[in-house]
Amino acid sequence: MRKAGGDVVGISPDPVEKLKKWHDKEAFGFDLLSDPDHKILEKYGAWGEKKNYGRTYMGVIRSHWVMGPDGKIIDEQLKVSPVKSVELGVARLVE
Repeated sequence: MRKAGGDVVGISPDPVEKLKKWHDKEAFGFDLLSDPDHKILEKYGAWGEKKNYGRTYMGVIRSHWVMGPDGKIIDEQLKVSPVKSVELGVARLVE
C-alpha cells in the first residue's frame, strides 16, 4: 500500500490498551485507532448487524476507504475481504 503512495489506519471499537497489546504482538505496519462508541464506524457505514452461526449481533463490518491527496474519498469497499481490500485499494491508488 505504501509503495503505491498510500497509508493505512485501522479503526476498532476495542479499547486503546487492547489495541496496543494486539499491535505490539502482531507488529502491524500501521496505526490502530480506538472508536469505543463506534461513532466513526457508524458514520462510514462500517458498524452494523452481523450474523455468525445463527447468532445476530452488532459489530464492525470490514471495510476500506481510499482518500485522494485532497482528502476526498475516491473508493469505498464495504464487506470486503482482507486480501481483496489491499488489492482494490492499491489499484485505486495507482489509477
